[in-house]
Amino acid sequence: MILIVNKRLLSGRFKGISLWPFVILESDQLKKNEFFLNHEKIHLRQQLELLVLFFYVWYAIEFFIRYLVCRDGMLAYRNISFEREAYRRENDVGYLKKRPFWAFLKFM
Repeated sequence: MILIVNKRLLSGRFKGISLWPFVILESDQLKKNEFFLNHEKIHLRQQLELLVLFFYVWYAIEFFIRYLVCRDGMLAYRNISFEREAYRRENDVGYLKKRPFWAFLKFM
């Protein structure tokens, strides 16, 4: 994981984004937030499991489908399976050691 701090690359709604192998952060303080970093590490693992490119394709398709259902961008984002897994498990810093392969499927 390569951490980059650059507030201009983020939209303002998000404090960070994982773009394998980088995690772009809004501020230096986030480097010290182990739960936030764990959330982003979960995304990096998801990206590796789907060979990076397929993660982004799946993410976009799932966002589009969920947006069509609820017509709310933030609600659609929060209900993407990748995000549901990361938000639900971000406080468990040992999660990645025991996480099964393609665990995000349980959050569909």
